[in-house]
Amino acid sequence: MTDMAQRALSLLLFLALWHVAADAAASRLLPPPLDVLAAIHREVASGELVGHLAATLARVVASFMLSMLLGAAIGIVLGRSALLDRLFDGWLVLFLNLPALVVIILCYVWFGMVELAAVLAVSINKIPNVAVIVREGARALDRDYLEVAEVYRFGPWRTLRHVVLPQLAPYVLAAARSGLALIWKIVLVVELLGRSNGVGFQIGVYFQLFDVTAILAYTVAFVAVVMAIEAGVMQPLERRLSRWRR
Repeated sequence: MTDMAQRALSLLLFLALWHVAADAAASRLLPPPLDVLAAIHREVASGELVGHLAATLARVVASFMLSMLLGAAIGIVLGRSALLDRLFDGWLVLFLNLPALVVIILCYVWFGMVELAAVLAVSINKIPNVAVIVREGARALDRDYLEVAEVYRFGPWRTLRHVVLPQLAPYVLAAARSGLALIWKIVLVVELLGRSNGVGFQIGVYFQLFDVTAILAYTVAFVAVVMAIEAGVMQPLERRLSRWRR
């Protein structure tokens, strides 16, 4: 049985268990999968789901790119400089343990209820995680490769491109995959607290109406999109960047 078939079978098992649990509960607080699917179809037909998904994905992409770029740069610098690592390690620990809710509220207070505040709030929560993971990769760089680059006078940019980044690829990908899972969750909280569109905003609206079916419809739709990104983008990228190790 192929990996895809095993995953499909696992998903069918999950749906079957969900259906059995919903039948046993016989409550609108736990709707069956078919009701949720019907709600998704209804929201797609009205255009609401597509619009809110697009708004949330735009925030996810912007926050993801910003946090990966800054976090990776910080991680490389700290991993290659013992002095800077000692100076700023405490900063990383502080921001790693700063509650996401506090960062979101402060960004809205300082910058207003605007898109910039939303993206910054999400990025600030993720940058320390990326920096810590990439820092470990920078510490583990093979010195032999670095010495070869020095002997052949690669220069800083060619060394970064041909020696450092290929070795850091597994760490960057680990940070990216965990970051994607974390970022979209924080984005939903950001939207719930201070945006007028997006999946998080809609979940907040339906929470006030106690409409569990609609809440699950938006949740399932967005999780499906994120899983598609994981399967269609992250996994092929991981295989491509890992070819040099073979």
